[in-house]
Amino acid sequence: MNQEKKDIRMQLKSVLQKISEADYRSLSLMIAERLFKLTEWEQAKMVGITISNVPEVDTREIIKKAWKQGKEVAVPKCFPQDKSIQFRKITSFEQLETVYFGLQEPILGETMDAPPEEIDMLIVPGIAYTKTGYRIGFGGGYYDRFLPYYNGPTVSLAFNEQVVPALPIEKHDIPVGKLVTPERVFLCNAG
Repeated sequence: MNQEKKDIRMQLKSVLQKISEADYRSLSLMIAERLFKLTEWEQAKMVGITISNVPEVDTREIIKKAWKQGKEVAVPKCFPQDKSIQFRKITSFEQLETVYFGLQEPILGETMDAPPEEIDMLIVPGIAYTKTGYRIGFGGGYYDRFLPYYNGPTVSLAFNEQVVPALPIEKHDIPVGKLVTPERVFLCNAG
């Protein structure tokens, strides 16, 4: 099972790395524009979102838009010892530090805790998705541990290349509610 997931991750990373920088920017923008039209986005006072790394859909413009609209932004801080995440409110990209694998995370001393029940919409990262909302993450299992404690709407952002016909699904996997691609929004009916 895990080898299969590893193979899918490797395969998709190489596919995504072939997207040109211009396409990466324009497709990320198309995805963001679709996201901004969702009721969940419009109603959210606080958005939970990761700081993306190429080749993930760019989230920086989404975060800037959230601030411009007066929304609060909460980003995850990972704790590798127990593979848990804690969301922290950021008001500026200056409150981030670069940690392992080049990931950017909130600086604990400069940010406040954002409890799961205060996050109105969670943007869940991943490398591969099905149209029914199942996903494969980047291998840490952080979101698999967090999602059971989160009751709000979940959305994932994906380039078309990341939407696959099927994935190995385990009993603890929790599908996202919506999947936003450059061309459309999938209402995931996995549940």
